[in-house]
Amino acid sequence: MITCTLRYEIDPNQVDAFEAYSRVWIGLVNRMGGTHHGYWLPHEGANDIAYANFSFPSLTAYEAYRIASMEDAECQKAFAFAKATNCIRRYDRSFTRPVLDAAPIETLEGFA
Repeated sequence: MITCTLRYEIDPNQVDAFEAYSRVWIGLVNRMGGTHHGYWLPHEGANDIAYANFSFPSLTAYEAYRIASMEDAECQKAFAFAKATNCIRRYDRSFTRPVLDAAPIETLEGFA
């Protein structure tokens, strides 16, 4: 599994528009084969930073989603909404792999 983490710089005057955009993308990513883990909007601290995380089974599956999103009418409508409202100033994307299972303390032996 590969997880995409997005760090957004958003317009603090357009948080409501960005939230609407976010809610739409949760459904779009899920419909297109991913698992969306949600968005995190500003609350305390910086008022122009937001995050999102979603996963695909592999980097190949993510790349297929990116290609398909360029031809999907609903994705294009969401992209156009963000552009029209200027709710997103910029974003950075990084990829990680999750560690989701616990291990016993003995796992740490032998690393020193």
